[in-house]
Amino acid sequence: MNNKRKIILDTETTGINRSGLPHINHRIIEIGAVEIINRRFTGNNFHAYVKPNRSIELSALKIHGISDDFLSNKPFFKDIAKSFLNYIFDSELIIHNAPFDIGFINQELKILYGNKKNILNLCSVTDTLSMARKFFPGKKNTLNALCNRYKINISHRASHSAILDAKLLGKLYLLMTGGQESFLFSKNIKNKKSFSYKMTSKEKKINLKILKATKEEIKSHEKYLKYMKDKKICLWY
Repeated sequence: MNNKRKIILDTETTGINRSGLPHINHRIIEIGAVEIINRRFTGNNFHAYVKPNRSIELSALKIHGISDDFLSNKPFFKDIAKSFLNYIFDSELIIHNAPFDIGFINQELKILYGNKKNILNLCSVTDTLSMARKFFPGKKNTLNALCNRYKINISHRASHSAILDAKLLGKLYLLMTGGQESFLFSKNIKNKKSFSYKMTSKEKKINLKILKATKEEIKSHEKYLKYMKDKKICLWY
């Protein structure tokens, strides 16, 4: 198992440049990051809103709902840069459409440090969009589409949010790479205690009744397995 610390990361921005590199003339306004170690959410997250020193485009406002007024008293990127870089250092960044977010982050670093810092020299990067395109070629692979495909509840996602989307992407990544057992949140995974239960002699004497599935239950189960296979939800087909 790859036990390297993984950071699920997402950003929101003032907008995007649709002709050429998307980050040109635009800035980051929110960073959301979620830590996963040993396929467990640790609760050690990073979240910051950032004052961008430029106005937010209406098209972007409609997507994330973050206004200029809301950001007026928030810190600049330079104020959170050190804590952010310390948080992500030497981790594996998991990002959906990684070139987009990496481009924006590197632009902020270049404004602040010149060419001295580049995110790709600090972390490794995994792009879940590239992964999804290999798993589901020719299909829509947006975060929403993938969450629906993997039956992840997104009813609370009324608008884009970097921290919310990072948490959703974390769940999605774990499903895409191995299993649902990973949905465990803990603030300190090192303090997790396991326990075992030893049956008493009285309990051992109890004859447990074996309940077999009915024909209707078996039929329903087989129907659901077929649905999973047709939708390519599970990995064992």
